Amino acid sequence: MLKKIVVYKPLPTDVEAYLRDKADVINVDPKDQAAFTAALEHADGAIGASIKITPSMIEGAKNLKALSTISVGYDQFDVDDLTRRGIVLTHTPDVLTESTADTVFALILASARRVVELAEWVKEGHWTSSIGEACFGVDVQGKTLGIVGLGRIGGAVARRAALGFRMNVLYTNRSANEQAEKEFGAKRVELDELLAQSDFVCLQVPLTPQTRGLIGANELKKMKQSAILINASRGPTVDETALVEALKNGTIRGAGLDVFEQEPLPAGSPLLAMKNVVALPHIGSATHETRHAMARNAAENLIGALDGTLTRNIVNRGVLAR
Repeated sequence: MLKKIVVYKPLPTDVEAYLRDKADVINVDPKDQAAFTAALEHADGAIGASIKITPSMIEGAKNLKALSTISVGYDQFDVDDLTRRGIVLTHTPDVLTESTADTVFALILASARRVVELAEWVKEGHWTSSIGEACFGVDVQGKTLGIVGLGRIGGAVARRAALGFRMNVLYTNRSANEQAEKEFGAKRVELDELLAQSDFVCLQVPLTPQTRGLIGANELKKMKQSAILINASRGPTVDETALVEALKNGTIRGAGLDVFEQEPLPAGSPLLAMKNVVALPHIGSATHETRHAMARNAAENLIGALDGTLTRNIVNRGVLAR
């Protein structure tokens, strides 16, 4: 008998065809929570993204063996609860590394050189003579980049910084990244030192109880007044209220943000009115090529998990021990 799979995010045609060749596929709109929960009750697996799946939603899902998220982050799931239930959670950490690192570096360059602000200034017809200091930005090459969390994406950012822009790379991480130290000259330091010395502070950490609010008013005060904060990890890793105040008061120069505490960013957010903020709509991995690769990877993860053959991309390996 074919396994039953719930798909709660539109998939590329060829990826859905791959799943349909191996399982009985049911497409569900997750915004209809009642229908979504009902579908999960009869499912062996589910695949999708950007929807919080709570313990109560899978309470009746007695056949559920695997959930596959089309993302590297998995803060939409109660991992401990899934592990207790014996449900494997898979994610897609490798295929989005380079495109997300490109986005991070785009934020660095756009913030430093005021690309978005000045592009709008030109379109509004203000460029009527040679520019002066009022339009100047700051250099990126040769500056110090502090990366909080030197994992896959952080390492790819470090490579771009050190090899492409001759930047001095500092980092904090739970463990030493010997490859980055050897190849990119990265130096592991404590967070306070990183904040004090960096011209750009880049967050590349997952959202956990330990990283929620990691950068708040105290941390922002420790940064250089000329520094720029870059966040393309998860919005709640930064205390947004404290960041707004720091940007208003000139505590730091600016911010490049792809993620926010509330997404989409509310129309009344003070960040939208700030010229020293580059705000993007969470586009980290949003290229045609990468999103397709993520969907395919997630589909293969799910089938492998259901077949018992998957050995990588597993968030809660404790399930396998059971």
